[in-house]
Amino acid sequence: MDPAVVQRMTPPRQAASLGDRFRAWRNDLIADPRFQHWAARMPLVRSIAARRANALFDLCAGFVYSQTLLACVRLDLFERLAQGPQSAATIARGAGLDEEAAKRLLDAAVALDLLERYSAGRYGLGQLGAALRGNPGVTAMIEHHELLYADLADPVALLRQRSGNTQLAKHWAYAAANDPKTLAAERVREYTQLMSASQPLVSQDVLDAYDFSRHQCLLDVGGGDGTFLAAVATRHPALRLQLFDLPGVVAIAAEKTAARGLASRIECHGGSFRTDALPQGADVVSLIRILHDHDDDVVRTILAAVHRALPAGGTVVVGEPLAGTRGAAAMGDAYFGLYLHAMGSGRPRTTAELQGMLAAAGFEAVRNIPTARPLLASVTTARRP
Repeated sequence: MDPAVVQRMTPPRQAASLGDRFRAWRNDLIADPRFQHWAARMPLVRSIAARRANALFDLCAGFVYSQTLLACVRLDLFERLAQGPQSAATIARGAGLDEEAAKRLLDAAVALDLLERYSAGRYGLGQLGAALRGNPGVTAMIEHHELLYADLADPVALLRQRSGNTQLAKHWAYAAANDPKTLAAERVREYTQLMSASQPLVSQDVLDAYDFSRHQCLLDVGGGDGTFLAAVATRHPALRLQLFDLPGVVAIAAEKTAARGLASRIECHGGSFRTDALPQGADVVSLIRILHDHDDDVVRTILAAVHRALPAGGTVVVGEPLAGTRGAAAMGDAYFGLYLHAMGSGRPRTTAELQGMLAAAGFEAVRNIPTARPLLASVTTARRP
């Protein structure tokens, strides 16, 4: 190998700030075209170099991948192909595309494991496409991302503003409202439906991680249309249930709980946790995907209100994706970091940050409980002394 490259491969000998010096040396080495050429040809590191190159390309091409997925969702391809594999010509006719355009989309979807090639030149569901059929909440989020992508068209301009007239701020009406309690049901219906569609998987993981049967009454703060409480009601039929959310959301929740046959089990209370006291009587309070949507000052207000509402020995259960989660860092730090910035409210927090805020609010015995899919939600519990 070129002696100059060998020299660059020799780590610096200084002991001071060894970790930072090593990273600087490593990054200089990786950036060197001569090293890249050498690594691509050496059997021992060739596969590593190829994986890194693929990962870098995926970052560059990620938007194209996501738009391929969106096209499949909007053309209802996964539902169409759930009935059985079809030819490109048949798919094209059903989707209103010419055959060449349809084949471009189908081949792209195959490359992303959304579809697979079947016998006789037909296309059918791939593993990811099949998984999407079982997760309508993910499909709803894919459609919803049109707003996020509009806000991210100029990411630098977005980052230079803390909040403003973004598409996501308009969608999540409470984020920019001076008085969220004044929002009518129709103003909050769309985002409430989105939260409901994406809630079942989170509900399942939270309920698998924490046993609510040890309690008498659960208050779900920011409970939306009651989807989480409906899951709790099925799992724990003896548990009393309360829901607290904005009056406009509670109007929707009342409709949904009645339709689910749960009107007699779920007490719905309207108000704002920024200004109003929470209902009394619960010995456990849940905050499911609530805290990360709000800035620190609002979170402190919420936790103080929960602390006041709980009796001594009462428990708070927080379920949401966290920053810095091993194996899910991209979701917590990259996705939610920019999503919440565009929304104009909230931020992803690490386990330590969330636990520190709970302790500062007066809770004790703060702990994190592993979940099956930490990418969707981690569970943190604490007790009022």
